Amino acid sequence: MSDVARPLHAAATPYAVDDVDVSSAWKEEIAAQAVRAAPRGSRQTGTARRFPRVYLAANNGGMGGGEVMLLRIAAVLRDLDVDVTAVLPASSSVMAAAVREGLPVIGLPARNRILWMCALRWWSRTRPEGLLWCNGLVPAAATLGHRDRLVHLHQRPSGLRGLISTIARHRAVATLVPSTAMAEAVPHALVLPNWTDAIRRADPRPDDNGHIRIGFLGRLGLDKGVHVLAAAAQLLDECMPGRYRLVLAGEPLFVPEADLVQMEEALGPVAHLTHRPGWVDAAEFFDTVDLLVVPSVVEESFGLVAAEAMAARVPLIVSDAGALPEVVGPRGAIVPAGDPVALAERIADLTAGSGSPHRGSLFERWFAEYSPAAGAARMLTLIDALGVQRNSAESSRHKTSKAESLWV
Repeated sequence: MSDVARPLHAAATPYAVDDVDVSSAWKEEIAAQAVRAAPRGSRQTGTARRFPRVYLAANNGGMGGGEVMLLRIAAVLRDLDVDVTAVLPASSSVMAAAVREGLPVIGLPARNRILWMCALRWWSRTRPEGLLWCNGLVPAAATLGHRDRLVHLHQRPSGLRGLISTIARHRAVATLVPSTAMAEAVPHALVLPNWTDAIRRADPRPDDNGHIRIGFLGRLGLDKGVHVLAAAAQLLDECMPGRYRLVLAGEPLFVPEADLVQMEEALGPVAHLTHRPGWVDAAEFFDTVDLLVVPSVVEESFGLVAAEAMAARVPLIVSDAGALPEVVGPRGAIVPAGDPVALAERIADLTAGSGSPHRGSLFERWFAEYSPAAGAARMLTLIDALGVQRNSAESSRHKTSKAESLWV
């Protein structure tokens, strides 16, 4: 992935799949992986192998970042005229979302993760011919040893997860990860960056009292650095009383009780400065903040909310955890993870006007690297290299170009 964004096209020029350059080396590595993973004695290797359809298997039934990407991947494959079906836990939130999107689905009965793995393995044993896209470690582990699998990991594997991921990837036609930072932990993986929808900010609503609103959007937990942001806000309020407010959007899902207690204690001193609206739509949220902070202290595998802020031209500060510096690139505002003093200083600089947030260059980077067109271009290269059949290449290319031109 290039660290330098391509020049921004004029607004009147459609930015379509044909406008995105995809590395020939990337395409060659995909084909090489397919050759290495082909069964011994098989005559169908590399791009000669043909997959008549793609089955996208979910990691679980809840809606997280990986499930959001599953829906986006399925939609792009459909637009490229690939026969694609999402395989999902029945009566789950991700299945409901897929149905709303008009995607073909197969629902397997599963009340928990173990039952989902059993149901998926049983179904995969006799599934029709096609590429099984394991969208996460759970389906990859559940279908270990089965034919024609692609493993797509969205979380950095470590400890036991690392061992399981190594075993689960055995003889997969390819392994995908969302960033070069994560690829360092997953040998021989290919980087398929995530992409986000285009987000048009409406007329941002200024605070009635002239406060500068510092935004956070995501799971409220220590790993996401909420306590670091709280400490930084406290420092800012001590220096400039009444100038700043916190807007913490999200919920503490799957956060251990001890971490939750520690986080609430950190938020206590700034409770009078803090608004917590819960889960909100990203576009709606960005209209209510003046700056987004992504203060993670664990190594992020990507950073979807950072890319969304880039798409919406929202001033942005990220920590140096994992792939976040990779997402924002060399023009991004980056602070050391876990350092509230550095974060407070950077917030003060950006909001005082002495440090440029580089919104224009960050939008250009999103445009070239993480837009729907960029994602579609990489997906087109991927499926062609792997030998996934498309019903009509020319109509697919035209359809994608037309769809992408609608939001430019």
